[in-house]
Amino acid sequence: MDYAIIAAGEGSRLVRGGVAQPKPLVRLCGVPLIERLINVFLDNGAASISVIVNEAMTEVQDRLKRLRIPVTFHLHVQSTPSSMHSFHALSRYLQGDCFCLTTVDTIFREDEFRRYIRAFEALPAGLFDGLMAVTDFVDDEKPLYVKMDEEGMIQAFLDRPDAGSRYVSGGIYCLRRSALTALDAALAEGVSRMRNYQRRLIAGGFRLKAYPFGKIIDVDHPGDIAKAEQLLRSD
Repeated sequence: MDYAIIAAGEGSRLVRGGVAQPKPLVRLCGVPLIERLINVFLDNGAASISVIVNEAMTEVQDRLKRLRIPVTFHLHVQSTPSSMHSFHALSRYLQGDCFCLTTVDTIFREDEFRRYIRAFEALPAGLFDGLMAVTDFVDDEKPLYVKMDEEGMIQAFLDRPDAGSRYVSGGIYCLRRSALTALDAALAEGVSRMRNYQRRLIAGGFRLKAYPFGKIIDVDHPGDIAKAEQLLRSD
């Protein structure tokens, strides 16, 4: 499977909170965020790993270039206006039948991620287009709520919760290659933001199934670092 990491954000909220390092190099339990993800992906059968960082992240670029990664590795340097644009920039490297995409600050238990990847690999390719990580742990400033049916099939992505949306998007996406056609179309039409791309998938008839994680944490503020380390230590 191909894996991809969006690490092109500025991490402005961490900077305002006094964290001097670029976000991808912020350490959790002694390991930089970007290296932790790369190691997790290698442990889960990565055929290739692709990363996008912005042009100002020269320290991150230098560190990634020094890593010895035993699979095909693409480092893409580009400043983009949104995570969806970063995803589109990475899409050229996603040549396999399926891929897993996430952002560099998405923290999860590795055992849960392993089960998630196995569950995606077990889905019949002709019946499902993707498996999206969700969680009922809501700790985001602007959560994206996920409405699903009793079988876990996603019906809608909502900015506000309703009766059928106790879960929120976890920011980890396992998709078939066919989903990239919707990405191209969305960008051509001026769509921005990953949540709007996900809505386009549903509107286009793509069959997406939800996979619940116990807890997923985004490292956006300095206080999130301790919460993320606590989660990892419970793994």
